[in-house]
Amino acid sequence: MKRLGRVAALALIASLANAQSTDNAASTHKIKKATAHKKTTAHKPSATELQLETLRSQMKEQQAQIDALRTQLSARDQQVAAAQSTTATAQAQAADASAKVDAVQATVQQTTTQVDTLTTKVNDVQQNTTALQDTVIANQAQTQQQINSPTAIHYKGVTITPVAFFALEGVYRQRSVNSDINTPFNSIPFPSADEGHVSELNFSGRQSRLGGLFEGNAGKYKLSGYFETDFLGTGTSSNNNQSNSYVLRQRQIWGRAETTGGFAVTGGQMWSLVTEDGKYADPRTEKLPNTVDPQYMVGFSWTRQPGLRLSQRFGDAKTGAFTMAMSLEQAQITNFTSNGTNPAGYFFAGPGQNGGLYNAAAGAGAGNTASTAAITTYANNTAPDVVVKGAIDLPKAHFELGGIARFLRDFYNPVTYGGTAAAPTFTYDAAHQLSHTASAGGIFGSARVSASKFADIAVQAMAGQGVGRYGSSQLADATLRPDETLEPIRNYHGLFSLETHPAPKLDVYAYYGGEYAQRTVYATPVGNLIGYGPRNVSDAGCYNSPQVPGVGGTGGSISPAACGSPTRYVQEGMLGFTYRVVNSPKYGRLQYQFTYSYLQRNLWSGAVTGSLVPNAPTGPRALDNMIHAGMRYYIP
Repeated sequence: MKRLGRVAALALIASLANAQSTDNAASTHKIKKATAHKKTTAHKPSATELQLETLRSQMKEQQAQIDALRTQLSARDQQVAAAQSTTATAQAQAADASAKVDAVQATVQQTTTQVDTLTTKVNDVQQNTTALQDTVIANQAQTQQQINSPTAIHYKGVTITPVAFFALEGVYRQRSVNSDINTPFNSIPFPSADEGHVSELNFSGRQSRLGGLFEGNAGKYKLSGYFETDFLGTGTSSNNNQSNSYVLRQRQIWGRAETTGGFAVTGGQMWSLVTEDGKYADPRTEKLPNTVDPQYMVGFSWTRQPGLRLSQRFGDAKTGAFTMAMSLEQAQITNFTSNGTNPAGYFFAGPGQNGGLYNAAAGAGAGNTASTAAITTYANNTAPDVVVKGAIDLPKAHFELGGIARFLRDFYNPVTYGGTAAAPTFTYDAAHQLSHTASAGGIFGSARVSASKFADIAVQAMAGQGVGRYGSSQLADATLRPDETLEPIRNYHGLFSLETHPAPKLDVYAYYGGEYAQRTVYATPVGNLIGYGPRNVSDAGCYNSPQVPGVGGTGGSISPAACGSPTRYVQEGMLGFTYRVVNSPKYGRLQYQFTYSYLQRNLWSGAVTGSLVPNAPTGPRALDNMIHAGMRYYIP
């Protein structure tokens, strides 16, 4: 703006100078004319000339001033140009300085970012170092804990988990069955037996258990082995009829290989595939009744015996799984029973031989009519029991359905009947011995639902022919036909379970189970009746007064005379609770258990007279009340 002002002033001065120059020219012309006139005339300076001279002098001064102003303006223009050049230089320098400042600021910003990043990294390192220190300390503590209190033992690539509990248990029975804490349900005494009038109270620590689980991961295969023993066998009557009670009693001992695809092979002694499993069809997941009694519950389907099991799993229990399994298991014919007057030219089992490592204790001959004849004998099996089962696992439920095939074989001499129905006679063809195999088996299933975290409801059942061995009561598998071949007896058994968990340390439960053996009777060629539960068998003595004890006070009898009908139905109702005083993964579990059971054993109705058997239409009945109590300490 100052420069514009100076330019305007210069223009004004130039205009004035031009005007002055014009005036000067005019004045000069007039002066020249006057001078000429003066020359022609005698000139005498006039007032006008004096005034003009004054004006000329003033104009010279003004011109000098103008020239001075022009000089000043030129100097100022030079100064302005210099100032503009200086300003441009300064602006360039300022721009350069600004660029440098921006670069410095960018560098500072980058440096600040790097510093912040470095600070963050340092903080992260410090945090990681702290976390690592904490982890190291925790790992050291865990390592020390594992050294001092290991949850498992590691041998090479195998993890070994000990399994054990130590028990003090006892049982009170209103009517004695001369038994330890396990109950022979098919031997509840009648009033005519001495034991039907006396109670018993027994304590035992023999169910205390020792065992171990061995596991190894071999890449494609998960390998495992398990054994479990207790002290409930007896040396003089050890057998493999149901629980393989050899001393030290071998409960379970098996090996297993499982692929990542869910296929598994298990071999050894284990719970039968008939037994309800808790998950898939895997061993060690069996669902057993909550009872101290090692014979468990009436109606519970089970055996423990050697076998080979194959299984294939599809899916997972968390979302839903289906498992197919098959097993080949040790066969046995138990509690063969045939009432009446029978031929005796047959056999299907015999006592063990010490040299063969089977117990040599034997009762009567293999063809004897007593229901206990086969308890200490071993069947001459022709094939294993074949069991197949499918299992469905859902998040809160487990379902099973399966079947079993059995093969009951005997050898016999052909028989010819003679005499009368009251006194039959038998003639045997000793020159020929024949064999016969009777097919047996049935179906079984179970359903278990966790209605809530406070209750589980379950039911299981089994029906078929010749499957009495798979029930806890051990009802008869077979009886005798008139031609001396074996006839499987139709059996049914089932169990209902209600298990509640009202508190973390308390379980309260109720069970009801029953087992049934169907009447299976034949008439021989001479008219006498044989088989399981003929109606002409006398039951007149079931309610008689007990017999007089024998010498030394040991004449008691569970099976009194004149009470010959076999068992029709055995039932048991049980109530109980388990309270865990301590349940620690570090120190183990200490629990107390108490159960009460009501037992009833009904026979098939036979021939009676008068009112000696009050409930003759439905057969004689024996009752018993039983209490089990126990204290167990489980290792962690």
